[in-house]
Amino acid sequence: MVRVGIVVASDSRSAGGGKEDGCIPALRGFLEKNGYTVVHSVIVPDDMDPLRAEIMRMVNSGAVDLVLTSGGTGVSPRDVTPEATKPLLERELPGIPEAMRAASLKKSVNAVISRGLAGMIGPVLVINLPGAPRAAVENLEAVHRAIPHIIRKAKGDTAECGQP
Repeated sequence: MVRVGIVVASDSRSAGGGKEDGCIPALRGFLEKNGYTVVHSVIVPDDMDPLRAEIMRMVNSGAVDLVLTSGGTGVSPRDVTPEATKPLLERELPGIPEAMRAASLKKSVNAVISRGLAGMIGPVLVINLPGAPRAAVENLEAVHRAIPHIIRKAKGDTAECGQP
């Protein structure tokens, strides 16, 4: 069982101005359908300090194995999720965002502007996803089968890859 925290970066949704967030329910539905457990979700403004603080709060809680961020991976001036995430990562895993962008590119040319990152903070995997609910789920769908293996290895599993 992989325990997941979700951080949505959205100025409009964090302000409570009536805009409903679609990412948390979409991601929760996909994750639970695929055997993951969502233990915490939160919406923060598109600002580096709240993003960093929430990612580290989840990592340091010991309650999650995976932190998914959604939003802030594009090119608008307020899109700062990769910049907020990068200095926190101890080891980047470039294959994850490469796979997500490759899968997304089959559906939309706009996948080329995604700047999401992935990597490890200690034994916790962090993955930046797009902010649109459908795109977030499609990106996660492209890589989710590798996540349990990554988590096991990060926690010290010494079995050879491909072995139970």
